Amino acid sequence: MATPTPTTAANTAFSVRFDGLSRSFPVEKKRGRAAASTDVAAPASGERTVLRDIDLTIAPGEVVAILGTSGCGKSTLLRIAGGLDTASTGGALIDDQPVAGTDGRTAIGFQEPRLLPWRSVTDNVAIGLPPGTDKKAGAERVATLIDLVGLGEFAGHRPREISGGMAQRTSLARALARNPGVLLLDEPFGALDALTRLKMQDLLLDIHSAAPTTVLLVTHDVDEALQLADRVILLGREDGRDGSTIVETLTVPGERPRDRGSADLAELRGRLLDGLGIDRHTRR
Repeated sequence: MATPTPTTAANTAFSVRFDGLSRSFPVEKKRGRAAASTDVAAPASGERTVLRDIDLTIAPGEVVAILGTSGCGKSTLLRIAGGLDTASTGGALIDDQPVAGTDGRTAIGFQEPRLLPWRSVTDNVAIGLPPGTDKKAGAERVATLIDLVGLGEFAGHRPREISGGMAQRTSLARALARNPGVLLLDEPFGALDALTRLKMQDLLLDIHSAAPTTVLLVTHDVDEALQLADRVILLGREDGRDGSTIVETLTVPGERPRDRGSADLAELRGRLLDGLGIDRHTRR
C-alpha cells in the first residue's frame, strides 16, 4: 500500500501534469444463451478505454475546468489526480512528483457534501485538518475557514439544521482545511438550485482570491466553466477511436469575476456547445 504524501504548507499552489495518460477498465463480454447453457468455462473478457493520450499541464494557481458529456472520463481523470485511481499508461504528476496513492497535496470536493450527520459544522470542517495539527492552530484554522465560507453563525449547527448550499459550503471548507496545493472539485455545485449555484461560484472565486490554490474543476455546466476557469478543457472522442481525449482547449478572456453577459463569453459558449454536440437552436 502506498504511503500518503505529506500535506502542503498553507497558500502553496502546485502544478499538475497529465503525461500520456490513458485509462482502461476490464469488461466481461456477454456470451450467447446457447453457449452459456453448456460452457462452464470463465467468460471471455476485454477492455473498455475511457481516457487516452491525455497530455495537459496546469500551472500553479490556475483554475482549469474539465468539460464533456456524461461518461467521457472527467471524474476518472480527477480521481487519478487525487490518487483515488491509477492510470493504465502514463500518469499524473503534482509539482513534478508522480501521484502514487492517496495524495496529501490534494483535497477533493464532491457533488454531495458527505458530512457526518452527528457532527456540527465546526467538527465536520475539522475532519479535513492534516494529521498532527496543533489543537489551538487547528481550531483557529477551522474558525477562519467557517468565516470565509460565511457560516460563522451556524458553526454549532448539524447538517440537518442547515440548507443544501450551507452543507456544500461546509464541505468546501473541510477540503480547504488541509491547505491543499491542488483542489479537485467534481461537480461540486451540481445538486444545488440555480441561484444557490451562482452564489457558490462567486464564493469559490472569493476563496481562490484569498488563497490561490490550483483548482481542477469537473463540470457539465458550460456557463460555470466560463465563469470560473482560466482555461476550459473539452474531452471527447475523435477519429472514431475508443476513449476520450482532449479535443479542444479554450483560454477564457478577462479577469475574474467576469461579466456573465459578456459577448466574448457568449462566443466561447457557442463553441463549447457545438463541441458537446448540443443544438443551439440558432434562428436563421
